[in-house]
Amino acid sequence: MGTPEFAAAVLERLCRTDYQIAACVTQPDKPTGRHMTPTPPPAKVFALSRSIPVYQPASLRTEEFLDLTVSLRPDLIITAAYGKILPQSVLSVPVRGCINVHASLLPKYRGAAPVQWSILNGDKVTGVTIMNMDAGMDTGDLLAQKEVPIGPDMHTHELMDVLASLGAELLADTLPLYLDGRIKPVKQDDSLAVMSPPIRKEQGQIDWNKSSLEIHNRIRALSTWPGAYTFLGGSRLKIYRSSLPENAAALIDGYRDKCGEPVPGSVLSTAKSGITVACGSGCLTLLRIQPESGRSMEACDCAHNYRIGERFGGESR
Repeated sequence: MGTPEFAAAVLERLCRTDYQIAACVTQPDKPTGRHMTPTPPPAKVFALSRSIPVYQPASLRTEEFLDLTVSLRPDLIITAAYGKILPQSVLSVPVRGCINVHASLLPKYRGAAPVQWSILNGDKVTGVTIMNMDAGMDTGDLLAQKEVPIGPDMHTHELMDVLASLGAELLADTLPLYLDGRIKPVKQDDSLAVMSPPIRKEQGQIDWNKSSLEIHNRIRALSTWPGAYTFLGGSRLKIYRSSLPENAAALIDGYRDKCGEPVPGSVLSTAKSGITVACGSGCLTLLRIQPESGRSMEACDCAHNYRIGERFGGESR
């Protein structure tokens, strides 16, 4: 049971084992793109490529889905980024229980967006957890965990790819031990729990009064969705990639000598390196941007369109 690329990677690894996969349960197709074309989730695409039956219930809390689950007679249910909480009626069906592949080191970052929140918070390390499932939100007993470092410029999609591969391999290593009863589950310490609620679209808006590191983390955490953004002259500007300049102090001093104390959001310089903007502390170089109604481009290719001293921020008119 899973939906995005993370789930497809786990399913692909399971297909390289001797386990018989009875079915893939995934979210319904969603409309995407300008024409809102119904698009199947990656887990469905992979499952169909391996002739695995696919089911896409709108709800798991129906007699129809419970009857389907019972009819499949599963020994074990594995979930990976499915996007829905399994009701107790479904959890009780498989004789060997239900286990989940989760993209964090539980109990830190329970919930829907563990990867985004780990980057938003500037964490240096994250990992994957294999856990028994219960009726709570990622509250079940721990079976296995593995850490991975988070690079200072790593974006959500890049970290997700690393965790998908890591989680798939950890699951493959854990399953034989689990099924043979050679793993002693460890209860989570609820006092250490940290939640990772779904990302909201408005969280993409940049507050230039924050530090350059906080803004850099927001850009790389939200570049896949919804995209970090700011405003200039009433027009929205999306920012997909940034860097922390090594010569930040010199850039700020150079601006101060010519224009006075920089206000957060002020353009400090435009150069081949990109567009550098003052923050509440430090400064940040924008590397890839997308003007409203325009295409995504390297900031160095359009830096000449921005003036030193003009200020990002505010909202659209």
